[in-house]
This record gives sequence, structure tokens and C-alpha cells, in this order.
Amino acid sequence: MGVGVGLTALRQGVILGSTALRRRLLVTLEVNNKDRAYEWFLAWLAHNSTTVSQQRVTGRWFRSHQLSVETAVEQRNNGSSSAVFRLVAGPGTHWFRYRGAWMQMKRERETRAMQLMSGTPWETVSLTTLSRDRDLFPRLLAEARDLAMKNQEGKLVIRTAWGIEWKPFGQPRQKRPLHSVVLHAGVGEKIEQDVRAFLQRRQWYADRGIPYRRGYLLYGPPGSGKTSYIQALAGALSYDICLLNLSERGLTDDKLIHLFSNAPERSFILIEDVDAAFNRRVQTSEDGYQSAVTFSGFLNALDGVASGEERIVFMTTNHIDNLDPALIRPGRVDLRVLVDDASPSQVRTLFTRFYGGSEDIPPEDVARLAQELEVLTANEMRSGRRISMAALQGLFIRNGAKEAVESCQDLFVKR
Repeated sequence: MGVGVGLTALRQGVILGSTALRRRLLVTLEVNNKDRAYEWFLAWLAHNSTTVSQQRVTGRWFRSHQLSVETAVEQRNNGSSSAVFRLVAGPGTHWFRYRGAWMQMKRERETRAMQLMSGTPWETVSLTTLSRDRDLFPRLLAEARDLAMKNQEGKLVIRTAWGIEWKPFGQPRQKRPLHSVVLHAGVGEKIEQDVRAFLQRRQWYADRGIPYRRGYLLYGPPGSGKTSYIQALAGALSYDICLLNLSERGLTDDKLIHLFSNAPERSFILIEDVDAAFNRRVQTSEDGYQSAVTFSGFLNALDGVASGEERIVFMTTNHIDNLDPALIRPGRVDLRVLVDDASPSQVRTLFTRFYGGSEDIPPEDVARLAQELEVLTANEMRSGRRISMAALQGLFIRNGAKEAVESCQDLFVKR
């Protein structure tokens, strides 16, 4: 009995001693999947899971037999798609070395409880190391952040709504130069100047008690460059785009208000073809599904009591006459801009940019053909026939300069 009591006491002493020693010598950092650093760290870990020789050079070492796959699918406008696979550390315990210090990583997934709105399981990553190396945590997170920012540098990120969260859609895209979108003279400059002036007047709005938000409506015929210009403007300002589909299943007024109020920093909220959504104050998808988003809920999300601030909303429409006056009144839409079909000057500018730098055709021939095309466009417009910038661009992509001028007349349509 004495030996048994002694062994039990010794066991409890060892447990208490190891616990106290662990608390004294070790430090743990916990990151949950609601924090942006969670994705940054997993991406950093996947990036540094290189060959053993590279790991020896960089001073980082990581190897795991428990992996998870993350798949990103990008759907293109022409119907094609591409998938990118990334292997990351799966749930379990992993060890890695960072700047000479060993760290233990535990990735835990709660399968019995899900996030209420998005339906994804709760996850946490816990990093444990010696207390003397606690200063490495901020350096590691900063390195992961810089890697994420570097991968997105010079690129445009498109986000879509998943439940009540904004998540990246596909891979970041190359930014489109603002000058590559040819609009009527002064149209693009007007929008850009208004956005830049708004971004510089935060304190001006606060001093006067005005909600710091701005709404834009770009209207005009299809293919005139409305969405293309918004994408180019976002790239020029280093902003992202949050693409909102009001026909999404499961979207309600409350979720819509939450999405508007929690849009990522430095991002535009883009709602395309808003006339198709609420021309009758009823939101119905193509397959007959009626969305739970109401017209009044949409208006409240734009400028109601619960609507967020520090927000820029862009809406596009092909038929402005179908929009309810309540939607486009000042305060909800602060600037309305017509983005029309191609004018003679636009046609000439686009033609020169396509063929002006070509070595196959002399500059004087480019100027002559551009003049011919400009005169042709002016004559067609007098007869009520128009052509979209999208149709012109497709024509120039498929044909040479002379062939484009010869076949251009067939693309003009009666408006």
C-alpha cells in the first residue's frame, strides 16, 4: 500500500510539474479561420513545403503526412474554366522549423458545429514554441502577410458572396490599364475624378454628419464598356471588386445588409444588370426561383439605418427607364453616367490602338484607314445605325486592318 500511494503521488507530481514547466517554458498562439491570418499562414506553409535541399538553404523545414487539398476554380466569360490545386497541412499535429526554432502546429477542425451562415466547420491552428522564441510569431505572420500581398500585387481580386462572407472567386487577375477602355471623351475622366474626390473627403463627410458612401450608376446599351471600365478603374485605384448577385439562392434582406456592411476594405461592390433584378420589385432567377431579397430590403441595404459606411457601390443597367425612381434617387445613386455605343472618335481611337504599333502596316496606312472608319461610323449614325465597342473589339481581334474596315459595316445595327 505504501508503494502504491508513493507511485500515485509521484505520478501526480510529474503531471503537475510537467504542466507547470510547460506553462513556464512554452507559449502557444491560436489562429481561427475567421481571422484573415489563417489563410495567410496556410498559404505560407504550403509555399515553404519545398524540397529538403531548399529547406536547408532557407532555414525552414516542414514535412507532413496529413495533407488537405484546396481547389480554386475560375470560370471565364467564354464558358471555359480552370482549376488550381494547393496542398496544405491537414487536421492533426505537425512540426516545422522556422529561423532555427522548432514549432509545433496543431490544426483542429470542429465537425459537430458549423458556422451558422456559411456552413463551413470551425477550425483553429495552434502554434507552440519555446517562450524564448515568442518574438518569432509576429515575424512569421508578417512574412505570411507579405507573401499573400506579393501574390496579389499588380492583380485584381474578384470576390463573391458565400453566405454572409466575401470570398475570392478564382485566381487574382491581371489589372487592365485604364486607358485600354475607350469611352466617349470625358466620360471615364468624370467617373475617375469623382471617385478620387470622394476618397479624399472622408473628414469632410464626417464634419457634416453625412454618411461616407457613394453610389454610381452606369447605363447604356450592351457591350459599351460599363463593366470593363469598372474593372479597370478598380485596378487603377488598387481596389478589389465584390460581385453581388441578387438572384443567389438563400440571400435574404438580413444577409444582404450584412454583406453591404462588411465589405472588405478598398473594394467596390458591383451589381450588374440591376434593371433585371427589380424592374417589377420582384427578384426572380432564370429557373423560376424567387429570391428572398425584397425591393425595400435592397433600398435599406443601400442607405437605410443599418447600412454600412466607407462603401462604394457601382450598378450597371442596359435599360435605365425600367428602374424604379426610388432606386436611383440622390443618396442611393449619386452619379449617373451614360456609357453609349461607339462614336466616330472612339472607333478611330480603338482602331489606332489595335493596329498602330503593327509592323505589318505602315503608320500612314493606319491613319488613312482610321479616317475611313471614322467617316463610315459618322454616316451610319446619321441613318440611326450603331455599333458597340464589344463588337468592334471582336472584329479587330479576328481581322487585319484592311479586312476590319471592309467588313465593319455589317456590324452596325438599328437602335
